[in-house]
Amino acid sequence: MQFRQQALAKLQSPEELDLPVRFARPQGWLTLAVTVVVMAAAAVWAVTGSVTSTVGAPAVLTHGQGSYILQSPVAGQVTAVLAKQGERLPANSPVLKVRTAEGETVVRTVAAGRVTALAATIGQIISTGANVAAVEKVADPEDPLYATVYVPAQNAASIPEGAAVDLTVQSVPAQEYGVLRGHVKSVDRGAQSAQSITSFLGDSQLGEQFTEDGRPVAVLVTLDKSAATKSGYAWSSADGPPFSLTSMTLAEASVRLADERPVDWLLP
Repeated sequence: MQFRQQALAKLQSPEELDLPVRFARPQGWLTLAVTVVVMAAAAVWAVTGSVTSTVGAPAVLTHGQGSYILQSPVAGQVTAVLAKQGERLPANSPVLKVRTAEGETVVRTVAAGRVTALAATIGQIISTGANVAAVEKVADPEDPLYATVYVPAQNAASIPEGAAVDLTVQSVPAQEYGVLRGHVKSVDRGAQSAQSITSFLGDSQLGEQFTEDGRPVAVLVTLDKSAATKSGYAWSSADGPPFSLTSMTLAEASVRLADERPVDWLLP
């Protein structure tokens, strides 16, 4: 009975149609407006904006023609080492003397270059085809250095020519002298095997090291020059290190990839 009386009382009371109804508070309208503006700005940025990303990869400072491994054409005992590590030699220069059953044979350089490693010592017994030296193919001491960067194959397509590269050189304290500056000259689209890397660098250990996580792609980087530094190359610091750079120095590269629009991430 109590609920029935309340319902009858409500029906008898006039409806308050003339009173204003508040659909939303001013604070709610402000929040909604801000949300709409932010979403609109995000949509515009997703279409017209760009995102920059980089990829890190190991690198080696080299001359453009790379190196080669000198092998002994005969088997025998090494009786003399005629070259020194770091020495620059013309083509057909003597490197070793090897005594064989037929007499003494001289092992000579194939092409002009700098001896970066000697693997044979006096008295050592070597076999035919044994690696006896690594020679970097450089004829002129003024030939510029390059950086060869071994980038994971899945990132190679995203690297444009001219992309900026920062190189943290292993022999240069980065906190004191900064990073070496360079730009991509070319990207080799074919994946490199351990053997091809060894052939180019003249170092089998680097060939194995750079292919531990798969076959990478070689990216040739031109080092930015600067007359204001001792090394002759541009650094993120004003002066760079107070010494020259040498080839076959290891580095860690940070390569800038092609810019991407955020909306591309949402498209198939």
